[in-house]
Amino acid sequence: MEHREFIDHYTAQARALRAAAVEAGPSAPVDTCPLWTVHDLVRHIAGVNAWAVAALRSESVDERPDWPGAPDEWDDLLAWWDERARELADELRAIDPATPRWTLIGTETAGFWARRQAHEAAIHRLDAEHARSSADVPELLFTPEFAADGVDEFLTRMTVIASRRKPVERAGVLVLHAADAGRAWEVRLVPGEAPAVGPVTGSGAHADATVAGTADSLFRAVWGRPSGAVVTGDTALLDALPRV
Repeated sequence: MEHREFIDHYTAQARALRAAAVEAGPSAPVDTCPLWTVHDLVRHIAGVNAWAVAALRSESVDERPDWPGAPDEWDDLLAWWDERARELADELRAIDPATPRWTLIGTETAGFWARRQAHEAAIHRLDAEHARSSADVPELLFTPEFAADGVDEFLTRMTVIASRRKPVERAGVLVLHAADAGRAWEVRLVPGEAPAVGPVTGSGAHADATVAGTADSLFRAVWGRPSGAVVTGDTALLDALPRV
C-alpha cells in the first residue's frame, strides 16, 4: 500500500473510532481492553497520535519523544484528540515518507507512522465499536488489502517490538491464510526469540496451528480481538504471539 492510502485509512478509521467512542460514552467499559473505559481508550489514542506527531517533527532519529500529557475532562479531551488527529494527518501529508525518523522499531522512515497509525486507529476503532455494542459490530469493516497489511505489520513489526519486553515462551509453527486477500504467512516461534515470519513452506501441512478466514478476521485475531477466524491445531500458539 502507498503512503497516501495509509493516510486516507487513518483519517477514515479515526473518524469512525471517534463516533463510536462518543456514542458509547466515556464511562463505558472496553471489554476488549480489560480495565479500560472509553475515556482511557480515547486518552490512549490521542496520546499516541501526539507522540507520533512529535516523532515526525523531530529531526533526531535516535531520541524517543516524551509521552505527552492529555486533558482529563471529557470534552477537553475530545477537543485535544481532534487537534492531535488533524496535526498528525497534516504532518503525514507534508513529509516525504522516505525521510528518516525515530520509530518504535528504531530508526526508520516517516512512512512507518502512516502505516502504524492507520492500523492503530483501526484496531482501536474495533474496541470503541465493542464498547458501544458488541452485538452490532459488523464482521467485515476493513478492506482485504488493508486488513492483510495490518496482519503483516503485526507479524513483522509489532511482534518484534513486543518480544523485547515479553519474550516468546512457546515453540511451534503457526500458519495464517487470508483467502480473500490471497495472502499467507508462516510464523516460527522459538522461546526467547522474536517470531520469524516468512512465506508458507510447501503446503503448510507441517504447521502446528492454522488460522484461516478473511483478512479482516485475521487482523482481529492476531490482535486478540473477537474474530470469526477459524483456528485449528495448537490454538495456544495464536495466544503466544507477543503483543504490545
